Amino acid sequence: RELARMRALVLRLSDRQLGAMVNEHWSVAGVLGHAAFWDGRALYLARKLQRREPITASENEPDDVDWINDSSRPLIHAITPRALAELAVTIAEETDEFMASLPDELLAGLDETSPLNPERADHRSEHLDEIEAAIRSRT
Repeated sequence: RELARMRALVLRLSDRQLGAMVNEHWSVAGVLGHAAFWDGRALYLARKLQRREPITASENEPDDVDWINDSSRPLIHAITPRALAELAVTIAEETDEFMASLPDELLAGLDETSPLNPERADHRSEHLDEIEAAIRSRT
């Protein structure tokens, strides 16, 4: 559902709206790029899981990810808003398709301590809510 919501949002918004700021740090497209970054991380970990490779301690998500988000922001914002929004949809689609292809027994081995969260909807929903609120406040 959240992937469909993201697709519809990207199709609906103008380039100007994609470049508008959601908050003092992130544009609409930047927020989508942020979600794509974390989807990409999940895809990387899921591919390791499929190969039955262990997830190492260095791949665990730190308690505070602000430094990761802050460090990636200039790179994310360097991509044109439309290209970034479309890339976010593409990565979300690829991530969801790959997660759906994983055997249940692989996913059953994940617990709350796993750095891999195959359910990407919560993270996307949080940021899509943010984007939609920012857009509503401008209209």
